Parts: sequence; structure tokens; C-alpha cells
Amino acid sequence: MQTKKAEGGFTLIELMIVVAIIGILAAVAIPAYQNYVAKAKFSAALAEVSGGKTGYDVAMNEGAAPADVAAAGLVNDPSTNCDFDLVEAGGLSCSIVGGPTSVATKTITLNRDTEGAWTCSTDVEADFTGNACVTAE
Repeated sequence: MQTKKAEGGFTLIELMIVVAIIGILAAVAIPAYQNYVAKAKFSAALAEVSGGKTGYDVAMNEGAAPADVAAAGLVNDPSTNCDFDLVEAGGLSCSIVGGPTSVATKTITLNRDTEGAWTCSTDVEADFTGNACVTAE
């Protein structure tokens, strides 16, 4: 006499529940991931433009503001996170290149006062800047 083997597997309802759970997890995880990417892009851009402060200070100590961003030690390279420029009031600016739309084409401005102190301002939302920069909201 042959006995029937019990067949294993998932029922349709069990598979539908698994798909629903994966959908809920994705709905939570994807926006969180996008926020992390935006924060990382802002931090990388701020680090790059901050690298020019020393060169700018050296030029100022020698008697004049740098004539261009290269004199401050910055290079406009397609592989960087910034498109650098000088600020007329004295300082450096970075237009963020690439990244999520929440930070792409936004600007980070480092202003140097007459005593050599630097302040940071940006038009990036405060959610992505932390305490690193004052946001213009």
C-alpha cells in the first residue's frame, strides 16, 4: 500500500502576506535611504569647500583675496561634489553637483569676516545639514 506524501509549500495567502510585509518595509526604508544619501552628499560638499579655507586665509595673509578658486587650492573637476566660486563679500561658495534633488544645485557659502572667522550658510533644508551650517529658511 502506498502512502501519500504530504506536500510542502506555501499557500497563496501566506505568500500575499509576505509580499505585503516586504512592501511595508520598502515604503519605510526607501525614504530613509534617500535622506541618508542627501545628508552624505551635503557633508561631502561641505568638506570639499572647507578645504579651500586654508588657501584663502594664506592669500589674505599675503595681502589680497585670491583671484580665483585655484588660488585658494580648489579645482573645479567633474568628479567633485562642488562647482566652486568666489563670493564677492569675501569667501567661497559651492554649488552642489549631482545627488538627490533635495540637495542638487543648492549652494553652500563660506564667508570670511575681516578678522578671519568663517561662517557657513546654505539653502539646503536643515534636515540634511545637521548643525554644520545655518540654513536660510
